[in-house]
Amino acid sequence: MHTATPIKHVVVIYQENVSFDHYFATYPHATNPAGEPAFNPRPRPISIGGNIKENAVNNLSNNNLLTNNPNKTNTANGTNAADPFRLDRTQAATADQNHGYQAEQQAFDGGKMDLFPEYTGAGTSGGVGAFGTKGQVMGYFDGNIVTALWHYAQYYAMSDNAYTDTYGPSTPGALEAVSGQTNGVVPVLGSSTGEVSDGQGGYTLDGDVDPAYDVCSSTTRTVKMTGDNIGDLLNASKITWGGFMGGFNLDQTNANGTTGCGRSTVSTTVNQTVTDYIPHHNWFQYYASTANYTHARPARAGDIGFSFQPNGAADPANHEYGLRDFETALRMNMIPAVSYIKMPAYQDEHAGYSDPLDAQTGIVELVNKIMKSPEWKSTAIIISYDDSDGWYDHAFVTPTTSSYGSLDELNGANVCGSGTEPNGLSGKPVHGRCGPGTRIPFLVISPYARQDFVSHTLISQASIVKFIEDNWLHGERLGGGSFDADAGSIMDMFNFSSHRPSEDRLILSASTGEIVGQAWGHHGDDNHHGHDHHHDHDDFQF
Repeated sequence: MHTATPIKHVVVIYQENVSFDHYFATYPHATNPAGEPAFNPRPRPISIGGNIKENAVNNLSNNNLLTNNPNKTNTANGTNAADPFRLDRTQAATADQNHGYQAEQQAFDGGKMDLFPEYTGAGTSGGVGAFGTKGQVMGYFDGNIVTALWHYAQYYAMSDNAYTDTYGPSTPGALEAVSGQTNGVVPVLGSSTGEVSDGQGGYTLDGDVDPAYDVCSSTTRTVKMTGDNIGDLLNASKITWGGFMGGFNLDQTNANGTTGCGRSTVSTTVNQTVTDYIPHHNWFQYYASTANYTHARPARAGDIGFSFQPNGAADPANHEYGLRDFETALRMNMIPAVSYIKMPAYQDEHAGYSDPLDAQTGIVELVNKIMKSPEWKSTAIIISYDDSDGWYDHAFVTPTTSSYGSLDELNGANVCGSGTEPNGLSGKPVHGRCGPGTRIPFLVISPYARQDFVSHTLISQASIVKFIEDNWLHGERLGGGSFDADAGSIMDMFNFSSHRPSEDRLILSASTGEIVGQAWGHHGDDNHHGHDHHHDHDDFQF
């Protein structure tokens, strides 16, 4: 399989509803209170040239926004006005904030970033202080709670300049990560506030709506998407790929006896029983070409990732699988070239029914398994998010694609930005695609990732599509107004000239995110001298 880089496998762990500042507001400095896993940053690396490589992060602590924040001083927030505040492990289960396309623009207030409590905030009943008010939207976790992600950022690469392609919630973000496009919606069941008139006789998706024809979808309100996604391009080039979702396998039975569309998991952290599969998070189910409406199983384990069986018949799964199917392929050393991963809902980080502690367990268990496999030596793991959930983030990018639709309000009624609207599938400018939207975490974990590296290149969800196209498809683009053509590149997060040994891996505790084993070769890269922070191979323990 020819690739433009040494990366032969990309695994996209696509999580839910986190802003960058919500997780990295004070990175790399944690509070380290008693009773919580401690996080101590590695000493700042010394570059080969001898100059200190600060890798300063664009966060709250580096911008003096932890106190006297505009969301505290803006009287329009009323009694909900609050400065940013740290959330501890007892507050891991938070309220779901308002993350609508219009509400987020209102919170951004033309770039002043000062109306989050008023427009996107939600509180937890009975919570103390701001946690019990709409000021909860100003809360952030640090390295004592999202410990694993902070360690991955230290030992691999992350971006502090990654954004959703447009404002809005989960489904638009899911579509951007596979197609760079939210225009071309066709309503199938019911009328919906999830799609907005695009001004050209069609619709753009700005809300959460289930995919049509999925046996687990709503029976009253569904849509389908037209146009192509990255799966179509991969199929045309006979590149293996798959979408792997917790709860998608309807034949499986959980420990609590649940099965089918109602499979569920009990989370003691959020004190809920949470249904594993959420249809409106399923990227590829919106497109007829890549859907598996009945959740049919692959004919054989060896067919995972392939379009056809050895006898030439189409594989019934059509590239859509349960999460355990990825682990099966991993055990067989046959993971697809491109894998999109969605955790079961209780581990997907969506506030209101999930949390960072349950998510940490799921992410770390999966990453550990990949690192222990032979596939690790040629793999890049991307961890990113579909939207910000409306959580406060201070960073703002002036829209590069504007919109003048009925839900736009960044710069006044029906106005988001001041430039031209992006083209939709028909090649004409359309409403509802204003962006970049909200800032989200984005990490790259790979033997080829730069160490303790912070990229400041502006990227978006469509940058995932662009990386796949550039690595496997000779730069082919989806067309039809997809953001893949103009999305920033993630290539600066890699070092392909002097890659790290394939055995380099960081094994973390799934329950605490702390380091439990590591193998680090004696070698340098563009950020470190080999002897500064690396460990002998005999230090590697599980």
